[in-house]
Amino acid sequence: MTRTLHRGLATAVAALAAAGTALAGAVPAQATASPAQITTSVTNGVAYLRSLQGADGGYAGSGLSNEWAFSALAAAGTAAADVTPGGDATKNARLVYRNQLAAPTWPNASPVVTDYERGILNSYAAGIDPARVGPGRNLIADAVAYWQTAEPGYFGPSANFNGTVFALLALGGARTQAGAQRVPRPLLDASTAVVRANQHTDGGWNYSKAAGNPTALGQPSDVDMTGAAMASLCVGGVPNTDSAVLAAKGFLKAKMGSTGAFNAMYGVNTDSNGWAVSGLTACGFDPQGADFTSPAPFRKTPVDFLIAQQFNPGGGFRYQPTDTSPSAYASVDGLRAVAGGGFTATPPTPVTAGEPQFVATSGFTPGTAARLALIVDDGTGNPRPCAVTITPSGTTATLGDVLDAAATASPAGCVTAVTPASGVAGPITSLNGVANAGGSSWLLSIDGGASITADRTATVNLGDTVSLRYGS
Repeated sequence: MTRTLHRGLATAVAALAAAGTALAGAVPAQATASPAQITTSVTNGVAYLRSLQGADGGYAGSGLSNEWAFSALAAAGTAAADVTPGGDATKNARLVYRNQLAAPTWPNASPVVTDYERGILNSYAAGIDPARVGPGRNLIADAVAYWQTAEPGYFGPSANFNGTVFALLALGGARTQAGAQRVPRPLLDASTAVVRANQHTDGGWNYSKAAGNPTALGQPSDVDMTGAAMASLCVGGVPNTDSAVLAAKGFLKAKMGSTGAFNAMYGVNTDSNGWAVSGLTACGFDPQGADFTSPAPFRKTPVDFLIAQQFNPGGGFRYQPTDTSPSAYASVDGLRAVAGGGFTATPPTPVTAGEPQFVATSGFTPGTAARLALIVDDGTGNPRPCAVTITPSGTTATLGDVLDAAATASPAGCVTAVTPASGVAGPITSLNGVANAGGSSWLLSIDGGASITADRTATVNLGDTVSLRYGS
C-alpha cells in the first residue's frame, strides 16, 4: 500500500494504535475559533514552516520530506519564492525545489505515480508550472503515464487506490498559469467514477481498492482518506450536493467528538483532522459550521482542535494532544487546514521584486527529449491518455510530431492509426479507426483551450497538454 504522499502514518502504527483518543485536560466552553485566533495561528504556523527550511534553501529530501510545506504556505498566502534561508534570495525555496524536480535523478530509481502527484500539487502551490518544470520534466505527463488501460480511471496499480485519488487532486487542481483546467472533462469523469465505486457503505474511503468487493466496501473507513477522496470528487467537478459527497460529509460528522477532533483510525491526531478539514474546505463545507460544532457546553470545531495543538509563539503543531514537541508533518497539515486550504492552492504572487507568480520553461531545447501529455477521446466515454516522448529539432513541435511519437507512448495504445500518415500535412481525417463524418470531426485543444480543427501542422509547445476529441 503506497502511502508516500504524506505523513507516512504507517511508520508509526504501533505507537498510534496504542495512543489515547481524548484530549488531555479540561476543555473550556467557548465559541468556535475567531478570525483573530485563526490569523494568529496562521502567522505563527508560517513562521514555524520557515524554520524548517534547509541551509541550502530546500524543503524536499529523500523519503517523506517537508515539501508538502509548499501547499500549506500557499494556502496561508506565503509565496515559496519569498522563503529564503537568512535572506539569501539565490536559495529561495521555489528555485531550489524546481531544480530538484528537474533533475534526471528525481524522484528515485523506482518511482510510483504518487511521487509525481505529490510533485504536481506542491510545485503548483510553489508557483512552478508542473508541466514546464524544465526541458525534460513534465509532471503532468509523468502522472498520465500511469493510467491503467485495463482499468480505465485508475492511475497506478488499482490496489493502491490512493494513487487515483491524488491523480484527481493533482490533474484537477493544478491548473494552467491562466487558471484553465488543463485536462479534458472525460478524463476527470473516468476517475471520479472510480472514486465513487470505491466509496464504502459507511460513506468514507480508505487507501486500498474496495470496488467490486462487498466485504471491503463494508469495512470501516479512514478519516484521512475520506478527506482526500471527497476533495478529489469536488476538485474533479462533482458538486457538493452530490450524494457521494454528502455521504462523506456525514461520515466525518459522525466521527467528530466534543473537542472537535475526529476519531481517526490511529486515534485523535492533527494530521487526520487536517486532512478532514481540507476535504471539507475543498467541497465548500464550513468546518466551523453548525454540522461541525460540538454540542454545548463544548462548542468546539475541528479548527478549534487544530489550533489547540499548536505551540505558541513557536507555531509548530503537535501530532497528538499528549506530545511535548511539534511535528513537521503535523504542522504542515495543521497550517494548511487552519488557513483554509485544500490539498494544493493557487500560488500567491511573491513580494520579492522580479519574482513572477509562476516560473516555467518556455520552449523545447532542440535535441533534448521531452514528454507531453496526450489525451484521445473518440466520444464513446473511454478516453485514452498517454505520455508521449518527442525530441524536437527546434523550440516548437507539431501535432504530427506528437502523433508519430505516440507509437511508443506510455501506456501503449492511445494512438493506433492516424490519417494522414507521417510526412503528409493536413487535417486529421481519421484516428484510431474513427473517421470524420457528417458534422463530426477530430478537434484539437491545447491546455484546455478552445477546440480547433486537428491538423498535423498545428504548433505544440513544451508542456502542452494535447487533447484530441471527436465531435462537433
